[in-house]
Amino acid sequence: MQNPFKKGDTKTFTKIVLPTEIAQFESGLVHEVYATFSIAKDAEWSGRLFVLEMKQDDEEGIGTHISVEHKSPAFVGEEVHFIATFEEVTDRGEIITSFQAFCGDRLIAKGIQGQRILLKSVLQEKFNVIRN
Repeated sequence: MQNPFKKGDTKTFTKIVLPTEIAQFESGLVHEVYATFSIAKDAEWSGRLFVLEMKQDDEEGIGTHISVEHKSPAFVGEEVHFIATFEEVTDRGEIITSFQAFCGDRLIAKGIQGQRILLKSVLQEKFNVIRN
């Protein structure tokens, strides 16, 4: 793993809320807004944008935790802008980023997420032990 980043560096991406990303469960539709679980997926991607530049060819990232504070709705078809901020690499090698998601000027979500970079071979060994 290489780390070209310092605290406060940012990565951004913009997406359009899709009909498949609304709050709907096995019991049916809750409401037609960007679901918290969909925000979590995109928030993890925003942190992975750092990981992609940090990992080597023989390494891969794996999520360790995520928290999402859902503040305001975003509707299907609306544009959401994510800003991920590099916070730190902990003593244990965990990459911590924070994020904010905006619909226009309105904050719709914020939170923190972590990922760790491991050798692909080590990850595969861990997966194999659990599978068997």
